[in-house]
Amino acid sequence: MTEVVTATAVDSDEQPDWTRCQSCGELLYLRRFLRDMSVCPGCGWHAPLDPTCRISQLLDEGSGKEVPVAATVRDPLGFADLRSYADRFAEARRRSGAERGVVAVRGTIEGQPLVLAVMDFRFLGGSLGSAEGEAVTAAAEAALADRVPLVIVTASGGARMQEGMLSLMQMAKTSGAIQQLDDAGLLTVTVLTDPTYGGVAASFATLSDVVLAEQGARMGFAGPRVIQQTIRQELPPGFQTAEFLMERGLVDGVVRRTALRGVLARLIAVAGHRFASRPDVADPVVRDVRELSPESRERDPANVVGLARQSGRPTALDHAEHWLDGFFELHGDRAGNDCPAIVGGIGWLDGKPVVMVGHQKGHTTADLMRRNFGMPSPAGYRKSARLLRFAAKLGLPVVSLIDTPGAHPGLQAEETGQAHAIADNLRLLSGLPVPVVAVVTGEGGSGGALALGIADEVLMCENSIYSVISPEGCAAILWKQPSATADAARALRLDAASLLELRVVDGIVPEPPGGAHTDPVAAADLVRRALTAALNRLAGLDPVELLRGRRARFRVFGLSTEPAEPTEPPTDVEECGL
Repeated sequence: MTEVVTATAVDSDEQPDWTRCQSCGELLYLRRFLRDMSVCPGCGWHAPLDPTCRISQLLDEGSGKEVPVAATVRDPLGFADLRSYADRFAEARRRSGAERGVVAVRGTIEGQPLVLAVMDFRFLGGSLGSAEGEAVTAAAEAALADRVPLVIVTASGGARMQEGMLSLMQMAKTSGAIQQLDDAGLLTVTVLTDPTYGGVAASFATLSDVVLAEQGARMGFAGPRVIQQTIRQELPPGFQTAEFLMERGLVDGVVRRTALRGVLARLIAVAGHRFASRPDVADPVVRDVRELSPESRERDPANVVGLARQSGRPTALDHAEHWLDGFFELHGDRAGNDCPAIVGGIGWLDGKPVVMVGHQKGHTTADLMRRNFGMPSPAGYRKSARLLRFAAKLGLPVVSLIDTPGAHPGLQAEETGQAHAIADNLRLLSGLPVPVVAVVTGEGGSGGALALGIADEVLMCENSIYSVISPEGCAAILWKQPSATADAARALRLDAASLLELRVVDGIVPEPPGGAHTDPVAAADLVRRALTAALNRLAGLDPVELLRGRRARFRVFGLSTEPAEPTEPPTDVEECGL
């Protein structure tokens, strides 16, 4: 097969090496266009590619070996419209040179094994028929057998009508195959290309752990013309494009084709690595209350509040940029929103893969307003929950960075389930079978902070605060006057030294003189050292031991004496009386 260049060639014998972009109409030198992976340098239009070209762009040279695909029924309904389905199928085979609209191969990217399934839009519009469903399922089963990630590149108009309900059954079949990879803890990635619609969009295309999209790719269940005819309204600009979908939390990232191979390599590398303990590495950066200077121990909590809220303190993304190598931010709650007040993604912390999730405030007034001053909506907590499940599936440790005045208290937040979203995070963290380390880096406000705060080790930066309510709110409710804010701050004991004495936190991360905002880089490095040391201590624990310790840590809060050892739950159906 040869590369599909759908840009229109200029009809001139004198300029046979030129083509025209189908999006902006710009004349393009064909050889350069192909060298740029068929991406228009002017508008960024991504021309369609056939599977052979796509595979050659993504996989290491010579590594691709086709996955065997079982034979499937041909023309199960004896379907005919203006032409017979048999004729249409035969023509698709002639035009594409392929037996079906999906090619599945084993291969490597930068030496890392995977299974790759690529859809071919030339073959009956990439529609999902029995052969295509079987190819995607065979690819998933090959990934399961090899214990390697599965990457699917989609391009489809939807289910194949000519195969009736057998086509619809491919949605169930492929979704079940993806579920098996979920159960096995294997990474799945979708790359959406233009277009991806109907049964493909509503099954395996959107079930992956990470959903990427090429620039301008369109994806949806129903096509725009059907929607417009149904609702009789004008659709918004860019409707269903990759950029539109990302703003609404439905894809993790819009990736230019020239960068796609590198992004996939990073994702696969993180998924294939397991966090190992390094007990030989000891870093005494985290202090307990006895090691703090008298000035730090006796600092007025009312003064600490101002330091904790300094806009120059490093944010979650600042931390990620400083100490997470190859950080790739993951977006969206998959339910229609991407709350900017919570951010997260994957990267390498001192050579070990982790999932990071944290509150994000920003520094400038514009950024603070865009991120709602770090106060998450329910979508933010749903995004957090999604990333926590992702970490559990792949066995990756979690680092959470807490810096929020609290969850957003607005009308829409209540209407869309703020309490439910926070509670879901608390439950998830209570049972997450991977190491979790939380750091209060600035302001830890109420349940909105605790939603990221259940961890095996909880640390606080020296000038951070952590409280059931803001001192201003406490003063207004209990003192009945705003002027009592300082008194409320002292009474709440919301500073790091006080909370270490109460055993709410396990250690204090020192800050540069004057506070983290005076030297954000040095402050971030101190947090990095604290996290690395904590994760090294936790990495050797098996999940049962890890969860027992985490639950015991939170079980004692508020007790005057240690609780009795809980009895082990019955493990046999006879013991349960069933």
